[in-house]
Amino acid sequence: MANSKHIAILGAGPGGYVAAIRAAQLGARATVIENQALGGVCLNWGCIPSKALLAVVELGDKVKKASDYGLMVEGSVGYDLVRMVARKNKVVEGLVKGIATLFKTWNVEHVEGTGELLDAKSLRVVKRDGTDVTVQADAIVIATGSSWPNLPLFPVDGKHIITSKEALDLGSVPKSLLIVGGGVEGCEFASLYSGLGTKVTVVEMMPQILPLEDEEIAAFMARELKKRGVELCTGATVEKVERQPGALRATLKDGTVVEAEQILVSVGRGFNSRGIGLEKAGVQVGKRGEILVDDRLETNVRGIYAIGDVVGQAMLAHVASAQGKVAVQNILGHACKISYNLIPAGIFTLPEIGRVGLTEQQARAKVQAVGRNPDTDVKIGRFRYAALGKAQGSGDVTGMFKIITDVKTQNILGVHIVGSHAADLVHEAAMAMHLGATPAQMAGMIHAHPTLSEGLMEAAEDVEGMAIHLARPKTKS
Repeated sequence: MANSKHIAILGAGPGGYVAAIRAAQLGARATVIENQALGGVCLNWGCIPSKALLAVVELGDKVKKASDYGLMVEGSVGYDLVRMVARKNKVVEGLVKGIATLFKTWNVEHVEGTGELLDAKSLRVVKRDGTDVTVQADAIVIATGSSWPNLPLFPVDGKHIITSKEALDLGSVPKSLLIVGGGVEGCEFASLYSGLGTKVTVVEMMPQILPLEDEEIAAFMARELKKRGVELCTGATVEKVERQPGALRATLKDGTVVEAEQILVSVGRGFNSRGIGLEKAGVQVGKRGEILVDDRLETNVRGIYAIGDVVGQAMLAHVASAQGKVAVQNILGHACKISYNLIPAGIFTLPEIGRVGLTEQQARAKVQAVGRNPDTDVKIGRFRYAALGKAQGSGDVTGMFKIITDVKTQNILGVHIVGSHAADLVHEAAMAMHLGATPAQMAGMIHAHPTLSEGLMEAAEDVEGMAIHLARPKTKS
């Protein structure tokens, strides 16, 4: 499939490298400009390394209960963080090499250096040796991502006050850790380090941890974190941080004092839109510094596109990859648009969370906004992991499935799962919603037994109170 166009891509994260390969698949010439490791933050300092470490803690949790399974393991369970990090690095290294191999097989050019737009058709690249080159292209895709915050109250020094980047490479397990921010990242690290034996405290300014998640699911996760010994301070903010001998002393707004060996700052990310020549090319940015794009991912400058975290939409690796494909396909004449309506997401706490669509609160508000009764026009089906044969057999009984539906339209508005493999299981629900399936149709599909997926079938049946493996509700006398 020949195509004479040359596409230059600034950044090789999950958006940039995917865009490059799709461009090559469609016959274009692709040049990727990246000064750091291929794969970006997600592969090197985010999604993959954190999951590699969490997998060890999850395995440790299983081994601690080995005798309950009839498996005799002598001695206590311990963790060697140095070896865990070494394994994590090996996993990351292999995947980074995999991207390099893909580039070679698809003839994607990788220019190692820092790029800056000169105009709509060219970039200046300063290489690692200090020399610079100019890359001319027919179209440019900006995929520079986001970076860790630098807040005056929490001056990151990489040792005592750290970000997730440093938290993935610690040489020893801290005795105590204060996590500022109880969102996805904060809760994942709370699961990780509490599992390693650290006394973890999470401070979250919103009334609940995981503030963007369904309230019921967030409450479930709060209970699970507390079971792991994590102290949760919600509706709270840190007002002052003082350095003490061997510890940091944080004072919360209500006067509560938290002492910790280290502080992990896990509140928001900044857009990497500065210093890349946007002004020279005339590319517009929003109030937060995000690059403004249309639903084709094109900026206000014809021929310049932007994808990934830097556009400030759904800041997820898989969204960046999808955007990369859409941007390149539009550049090469395959018209398509990006939609953010049904994006599945996984949260890799212990246990996992998977979700797609609206929360219960959002669904009720949506129904109410069109003059309908949110109490009667939204139906919810639920099912517990503990009622599944597969969950009982594997010992993964902690968790629940939740399906939110519109009574009038029979549309599935949202699906939320918390429990083992939740981030994998949610994709069945996402596909059902994508195809417009009703709860009845979802329930009518025969599911293999014994599987965890049966929980989705039963939750779909429970929307109408027809789940087979739920006890009949007691009737009021």
